[in-house]
Amino acid sequence: LAGIFRDAKPAWGIPLDYAEMQAAQRVLSRMEKTSKSTKRDRRPTLDELDKLLTHFTERQQRAPHSVPMVRIIIFALFSSRRMEEITRIAWADLDEEHSRILVRDMKHPGQKTGNDVYVDLPPEAMRIVKRQRQEGKNRPEIFPYSTDAIGAAFTRACKVLEIADLHFHDLRHEAVSRLFELGNSIPHVAAVSGHRSWASLQRYTQIRAKGDKFADWPWLDRACQ
Repeated sequence: LAGIFRDAKPAWGIPLDYAEMQAAQRVLSRMEKTSKSTKRDRRPTLDELDKLLTHFTERQQRAPHSVPMVRIIIFALFSSRRMEEITRIAWADLDEEHSRILVRDMKHPGQKTGNDVYVDLPPEAMRIVKRQRQEGKNRPEIFPYSTDAIGAAFTRACKVLEIADLHFHDLRHEAVSRLFELGNSIPHVAAVSGHRSWASLQRYTQIRAKGDKFADWPWLDRACQ
């Protein structure tokens, strides 16, 4: 609403008073009715991931042409890519020699388009990409599926499995957290996550757990069979 009030008169000639909106914002802030959103710290447990991936494996067996949610979830877990980015990545954007991909129009608060960024692909994520290539699909995208289909499938599965308060975007938080648990530096993690500001990653430096909780995890091998 603040953006509409700010731009209404100069952009569209609609006589909205931006000063009134600013005054309202100040009052609401003083009354503690508004504040910055809290950062989510939700991470999926191994048990929750096992339930989800078992669910989608069984769905794939019943409907072979459905979205391969197992590979998409695992790719998100290790690459830290957002859902919208996953569906946009093209084969032409893959630099296999240097284990990286070009993410086009990466989300950025001050730049809506043209924010194309190369990010490193961890070896686990690259394995999923190579498995996708074996499918032989004549599509320009590595994951030629819609965000609507992926998001709806994930949300529906969580509801069916009674997994509370888990969002697809939480997989990105899991991926970044894991990279720090492996002992990686902020610059290395940023090269994977695509964060421009290292300050955005400062909260992860408080992570005390060490090691790789996916060390003996069977699902990566299963997804690449």
